[in-house]
Amino acid sequence: MSPLTSLWPASARLRLCRGILLNTHSLRLSTCTSLRLFTVSASTHSAGRILATVPASLAAPGSWPQRVMRSPNVSVSAATTNLVRFSTAASLSNHQTDIGAPEASAELESASITQNHAVVGWWYLFCAGLVFCIVAVGGVTRLTESGLSITEWNLIKGMKPPRTEEEWMEEFDKYKKFPEYTLLNHNITLSEFKFIFYMEWGHRMLGRFIGLSFILPGLYFASRGYMTPSIAKRSFVVACLIGGQGTLGWYMVKSGLREELFEAKQFHGVSQYWLAAHLGSAFIIYSVMLLTGLEILRTSSRGAKVLSEQVAVAFRQPGFRVFAMSTHNIAALVLLTAFSGAFVAGLDAGLIYNEFPFMGTGLVPSDMWALSDPAVSEKPIPWWRNLLENHAAVQFNHRVLAMTTATAVTFLWVASRRFTLPRSSRLAINALLGVTALQVSLGISTLLYLVPVPLAAAHQSGSLLLLSTSLWLLHTLRILPK
Repeated sequence: MSPLTSLWPASARLRLCRGILLNTHSLRLSTCTSLRLFTVSASTHSAGRILATVPASLAAPGSWPQRVMRSPNVSVSAATTNLVRFSTAASLSNHQTDIGAPEASAELESASITQNHAVVGWWYLFCAGLVFCIVAVGGVTRLTESGLSITEWNLIKGMKPPRTEEEWMEEFDKYKKFPEYTLLNHNITLSEFKFIFYMEWGHRMLGRFIGLSFILPGLYFASRGYMTPSIAKRSFVVACLIGGQGTLGWYMVKSGLREELFEAKQFHGVSQYWLAAHLGSAFIIYSVMLLTGLEILRTSSRGAKVLSEQVAVAFRQPGFRVFAMSTHNIAALVLLTAFSGAFVAGLDAGLIYNEFPFMGTGLVPSDMWALSDPAVSEKPIPWWRNLLENHAAVQFNHRVLAMTTATAVTFLWVASRRFTLPRSSRLAINALLGVTALQVSLGISTLLYLVPVPLAAAHQSGSLLLLSTSLWLLHTLRILPK
């Protein structure tokens, strides 16, 4: 017989190599199939079909099938006999491998989700925008003394507002039983009550909408594999925070409905502690949503690698690492200042010392420690409680933190002129300086004009805008994983 090499043209060998490369991962051999192949006469066509089933690892140069086929002393029939033996062994090996296929495929499926879809990032930013809106609406609700108009918390039943005159009178009678009506709004009419009722009802309905807008799409994206396991876990934490936010809101309202408040000489509404917790929680939820959305959109964009390389180059500049870490401190300082503002709002502390920069005869108010001084107070309280419950001290704290934040931002902007920054970082640092100037102006104007609702609401929204800008700057200076 003729040697096999004389029956194996170059074009057939090329087709064999292509077949091996294309079928490496999908190859499934069986003994019966191999035996059927070998019953075909030893021709060039049958030899090509036989070798096309050989895995790439065994068809490599130097392997025994190649040595058999290339030997000039081996006939087609001898080669066929050897290949039958090889094919049977390969079939058993593949069968053993297939036993663990379900476990391996499950692991591969979970490990295959390595990048989030861009739609998840846009969803996070949409929810962050909703949180921004509810913070603004909540500020107006508080400033118009509307937060205590609904004296019950019903997650489902509370979605339906009163419609008939009888239902409105029933709600109005409930409101009359609590301290706010007796001590503050005893002259309110039914039409005025309807206004404050709808303000609080709208605030609560927006909160429900945010919960549904986050939880339902989140479940869909997680089930379809649109987000990585780490983002899915983060989304679960945010969903829990949203649920906790509703609970904090009710406890805040409940603190303003206590019967002990009937004995108070002056009604200030809800507890400043619960108000600070409620507002601070909203700011934290917003921060997580904003940073997560920006992170996902940046890693899923085409220019993600270029921006990361630009940031990496910037980090090689002397002193840049300290500058980048300072952006984290700025964001924390902005958050702390906003938190202190919640105490000012809760105590109506903006209605005293309506002047700037002095507070009375000096920069520090004379009654700074009035509640903890035994010579002034009949029942002195600890110094730390004085800082959180004394109207003058609370306003002084907010002033100091606000001016410290403004000074730190200014120094950060001046320091940024020394470095070569990515374009987005340069835009963010310039925006941070501008928003800081705007927020300081709004704060001083709110104080000088005795806290008018439009200015005070703009000031509260401005604090969240300032936090957004500081987080944006922080984000642009991060080297995200590829």
